[in-house]
Amino acid sequence: MAYHTSCMGCRRFSQVVLLLSVGIAGWVPVNAIGQGSSVPEVVPSSSAAQGLPAAEAALINQRSQETLEVAREVSPHTNESSLAYFEDQINAAVVEATGGRIWDPTAPREPFPRTSWGHPDLRGYWLAVSYVPMERPDELAGKPLYTREEAIEAFARGVLGDAAVDPATVHYDWKEWGMGSWQSSMIPNLRTSMIVDPPDGKRPAFTAEGLARFERQARVTTVESRSLFERCITGNQGPPRIPSIRNYGETQIVQTPDYAVIITQVNSEVRIVPLDDRPHSPDNVRPWLGSSRGYWEDDTLIVETKNFHEDRWWTRNRGVGPNVHVTERYTRIDDGLLLYEATLDDPETWEVPWNYEMAWPKMDPPGLFEFACHEMNYGLINVMRGVKTRAAENETGSPK
Repeated sequence: MAYHTSCMGCRRFSQVVLLLSVGIAGWVPVNAIGQGSSVPEVVPSSSAAQGLPAAEAALINQRSQETLEVAREVSPHTNESSLAYFEDQINAAVVEATGGRIWDPTAPREPFPRTSWGHPDLRGYWLAVSYVPMERPDELAGKPLYTREEAIEAFARGVLGDAAVDPATVHYDWKEWGMGSWQSSMIPNLRTSMIVDPPDGKRPAFTAEGLARFERQARVTTVESRSLFERCITGNQGPPRIPSIRNYGETQIVQTPDYAVIITQVNSEVRIVPLDDRPHSPDNVRPWLGSSRGYWEDDTLIVETKNFHEDRWWTRNRGVGPNVHVTERYTRIDDGLLLYEATLDDPETWEVPWNYEMAWPKMDPPGLFEFACHEMNYGLINVMRGVKTRAAENETGSPK
């Protein structure tokens, strides 16, 4: 489905920008830059939030502001000039969202293509990105759905915040290559959180065992404690699939009458899912990506995965154990949209199961980008050098 802007959409966009400019916290219209407005502050990531002890985290971050100031002095661009350079693209993304499709989970489903053998056609390249948070913000408690206007406002804030990456920060600036999430086919969403059950939009409480595992999986000072994703062994993209930035959020689905093949970035990981009645692998055979088996329930492909490797854990969802049972549901909504739903059930980790959903638009243009990562990742060597240096500083109480 193509999303075109109509005159009515243009009028709605003007009204939304006016509303955002006068009353929505965090939104600054691009054309207001240089007129007394400021761009959203870019906050460095917190090492403490990544599980490091507070004292060690303080040492790691002690010169971050000084480093940013030096980088900004030598940078050929500022945050404002970077945003101004992409002004037309940023405004166009909001205009298109205003006049185009919005994911409404309550709306009637449209006709969708089928394969020559009669199954819903899931084939193609899909994008698992969203500005919807996994958990519902406290200020939206009791509000599972936005209005259409609120969803567009939230999307507009996400676009500007996504595009406003400080060019002095040491990182890949995805928008320079057209790979920012706001430069994709992503659409606004009425959901206020991806989690739909429990109804409050929050992850359920950990069990005592799950909490202990969560704490054990903090990143500390050994190679073994660094995540499999960081070590380029797995891509940390499922199952279950989690929302990500655009160049991490690509999924290709290949389909036959007897198999579904799911290829995800990062690490170009491939899952071959049989669609017959064969049993899962035995408990003592535990692949990194688990044992997946699929079947059709009406027009939804259901994939159940269990028996994960004992050392598998997800960087963005710490605490998950190897005995988690993941149930994924793939439903074709229309020509340009696929609904992805995931349920996580593990009595050893959470008090109750929980599930979330994402609306995946088709990629335009289609294709998977190469993710050049391998198990001899030299970056990990430097990470460990830095971590060991900071650990030594923490013991002596003085930076080196």
